[in-house]
Amino acid sequence: MTLFEGARLEEAKQILGRYPEGRERSAIMPLLYLAQSVEGHVSRDGLKEVAGLLDLTTAEVEAVASFYSMYRLRPTGTHVVSVCTNLACMLRGAREVFEAAHQAAGIRHGEELSEDELITLHEEECLGVCDFAPVAQVNFANHDRVTPERMRELIEALRGGEIPEPSRGGPAMESFRAASRVLAGLEAAPA
Repeated sequence: MTLFEGARLEEAKQILGRYPEGRERSAIMPLLYLAQSVEGHVSRDGLKEVAGLLDLTTAEVEAVASFYSMYRLRPTGTHVVSVCTNLACMLRGAREVFEAAHQAAGIRHGEELSEDELITLHEEECLGVCDFAPVAQVNFANHDRVTPERMRELIEALRGGEIPEPSRGGPAMESFRAASRVLAGLEAAPA
């Protein structure tokens, strides 16, 4: 399967055009977001196509994609719910929040994707907002001081077709794929 053809190839070229000649490899991260927005994760084909566009090896592209947790290298749900379990969040109840997320999403421990493929649950090492611990994200949008009850409400809203408004920092993203397009710089965040 070719990811970057037609309109997607034009978008890839638009991304490449943002970088000066000789510095095109700097487009690797937005191109990975573009690939992710097409398939819902960065597949082997996506890694190869990004590598081809940048004249890099697939291994060089995979090294970037596997380093950052915002790139998903396996099938991912419509919505990605990330729960920070670093020290500040852990001390304020992140384990209980993560457990509530597992229960509400119906995802067994050791798995990430709900049976209906609506929700991917991800334990995040650090979301960088310790002052608001415990923190969770829905499609990259922050939810502060999350309790187990609030986590259940967030997942219930997603299951009901609603996208919960984040605590701060921007609008709610309708899906993980839509958030990836915004992060690729191809669309403005919803108002």
